[in-house]
Amino acid sequence: MLKKNDEKINGFLFVIVLPLLLFAMSYYGFESSYTRLKTAERPPDFLFTSVYAYRVIPNYLSLYMTDAFAYVQEHYLYFFKDFLSKNGTPFYHALFIFNSFFFVLCSVILNKLLTFRTEQYLNINFKRIIHLLGVFFIVITQYAPTNCDMIALFCYLTGVLLTLEYLHIGKNVYFYALTGLIVFSTFVRETACINIAFFAAVFLNIKDLKEGKYQVIWKIFPLVVAFLLPYLGLRMMISQKETTFVEGFYINRNFSSPFNLAGLVFAVIVLYFIYKLCISKDNKIIFGKYLFFSIPYLLMITLVGLFWEVRLFLPLILTGIIVAYHQFKNPLDLT
Repeated sequence: MLKKNDEKINGFLFVIVLPLLLFAMSYYGFESSYTRLKTAERPPDFLFTSVYAYRVIPNYLSLYMTDAFAYVQEHYLYFFKDFLSKNGTPFYHALFIFNSFFFVLCSVILNKLLTFRTEQYLNINFKRIIHLLGVFFIVITQYAPTNCDMIALFCYLTGVLLTLEYLHIGKNVYFYALTGLIVFSTFVRETACINIAFFAAVFLNIKDLKEGKYQVIWKIFPLVVAFLLPYLGLRMMISQKETTFVEGFYINRNFSSPFNLAGLVFAVIVLYFIYKLCISKDNKIIFGKYLFFSIPYLLMITLVGLFWEVRLFLPLILTGIIVAYHQFKNPLDLT
């Protein structure tokens, strides 16, 4: 009994408390060119007049969270008002609380994913090291804080878990839940499309296609529709006079700036390192297929993103960590 309680306490400290402390260090202990958000009293206008306008769920949650924190600070935290004012605005503190909540959920889901069918390769101590590595990757990307990354990452990791549950258990409820999640997460961020890439990497087999077995295509099709309907619907509903499809085209800056080139090299080295960690040929093939199906996302990063903001590569990195040690087949079948 004491041993079980000790394991629960250690798990709580490692999965929730430690990541939360690291997250707080990132938001309040480090400074970068992006920390101008600390001086924003309200959610910036560009969230509603640019490509960010299509991320409707985090935008409106930011408004409600800012108003709620301002009210609580004024009426219940007046003893700490000076301290809070020196370290940010109600918007920034609300942003931290909002992202911290989903960051903790990401840590919990990541812990579940690293436990699910990995027992042969990951003992408790090794699993915690891998989990801590994933948490550090999340934290170091927060030098560019946004109101959508953490909730989008939570939705994505949940989608990965649903895909693996569907693979091993086979119940349609997991597939229906994944389809609904993609619809929801498309209103959060466009990275919902990478859940389709992961599903295709896990289920699509070249050998089956050569033999004329196309059932998996019909499984992927509803997921594509679940992404395209809200994605295109938002762009039809929100006036293009006020918004843009992209924030800008940065391909020249990506290949001319040393900072952006450093971000690209960082992502390539990390992904290559994770590929080398894969426990079997099957895991390497699935990870390779996942990167292949993620090419549209990678092209979008190249065209309209900045390599220096390595948070854009974060879903790929975390997926690699999960794929590297997962038992996709019976352990006796692994080579």
